[in-house]
Amino acid sequence: MPDLLTPSSLLLLTAALAYLLGSVPFGIVMARLFGLGDLRTIGSGNIGATNVLRTGNRPAAALTLIGDAGKGAFAVLVARATLGEDAAQVAGVAAFLGHCFPVYLGFKGGKGVATFLGTLLALSPLVGIAACLTWLATAGAFRISSLAALVAAAGAPLWALWLRPDAWGFAAALAVLIFARHHANIRRIAAGREPRIGAK
Repeated sequence: MPDLLTPSSLLLLTAALAYLLGSVPFGIVMARLFGLGDLRTIGSGNIGATNVLRTGNRPAAALTLIGDAGKGAFAVLVARATLGEDAAQVAGVAAFLGHCFPVYLGFKGGKGVATFLGTLLALSPLVGIAACLTWLATAGAFRISSLAALVAAAGAPLWALWLRPDAWGFAAALAVLIFARHHANIRRIAAGREPRIGAK
């Protein structure tokens, strides 16, 4: 974590604005735009890109992925440009929490993987790319999105230790939350019942 140089009032304002941005449910927005119905009643009921993909609509899933990752990245980049590195990390955490616990959906949100990767890419491109490649390699090998997310999350703090030590705490905190949000997936993976990528 970088030194906290920004006044606490501005950090709180940054957190609030980033949280509201993170709360925007792009999966639900895209599902409605593409006439897919209420995403919360489809597949796993999750609001993320993987569940949108289960509808068979790849453009909607791609736009959801871009939106969810982009809101995290945007929050980090704007906070860094206007206030500094401490505000950037605060914004990244707040945007992630907004996605997982969105005020617009009664605090019932997604699992945060795309937003997590988006914040990492903006905070440290090298760490973000390493985490994305970890996700891709795991997904390619096992075809299980949640497993890829867990491996990428577990690897992110290690990548950060090597490539961006001051972001290690940020990556570790979000990784813990990723694992907490995937507790049901972890049980299904252990039981061999987790759906594979592309399954409707």
